[in-house]
Amino acid sequence: MTEEKWITRFVFLESVAGVPGMVAGMLRHLKSIRRMRRDNGWIETLLEEAYNERMHLLTFLKLAEPGPTMRFMVLGAQWVFFSGFSLAYLISPQICHRFVGYLEEEAVITYSKAIIDLENGYLPGWEGLQAPEMAIKYWQMPEGQRCMHSLLLYVRADEAKHRDVNHALGNLDQNTDPNPFAAGPEGNLIEKKQLLEPYHIIGC
Repeated sequence: MTEEKWITRFVFLESVAGVPGMVAGMLRHLKSIRRMRRDNGWIETLLEEAYNERMHLLTFLKLAEPGPTMRFMVLGAQWVFFSGFSLAYLISPQICHRFVGYLEEEAVITYSKAIIDLENGYLPGWEGLQAPEMAIKYWQMPEGQRCMHSLLLYVRADEAKHRDVNHALGNLDQNTDPNPFAAGPEGNLIEKKQLLEPYHIIGC
């Protein structure tokens, strides 16, 4: 895998990964309106997940511009996945959250492989590459920890968080249980930092 191939894979992955959170949040939002009662804090977490995945996509788009073929593939995949996931979520939200949990685990594996390639020197074009400015601001990346390696660790931590959140939501009663992850941006940032601690991000 070259740097270009990894970026292409990331862009396609994130363009699809941004769909479930938005679909689930939208359907729960409409359900809350129909039933005229609160959603127990689920909507905010699901929309935050969709926003986070979109930030991943926008970050990688700063590193490479996809061609017409890639854009067509993304459009087709998004249309199929959006339609299928919407129908599936109406039938069984619980199964959908479990599916997304496994999908996010695949994302964790993908980023782990890219990190290993970078650490082993197979991606020389990324060794001195700095993260885009928007990524530095979004993840509040500290000085000296703004290289591509650190960026991949931050993104992988996000995917690990989405994996755990969706598996947990899949264990709950979809109609009555409150969302245990309901928190503001500060809480989400704390969770990200806790996920990153085992990896000991050091200076680039």
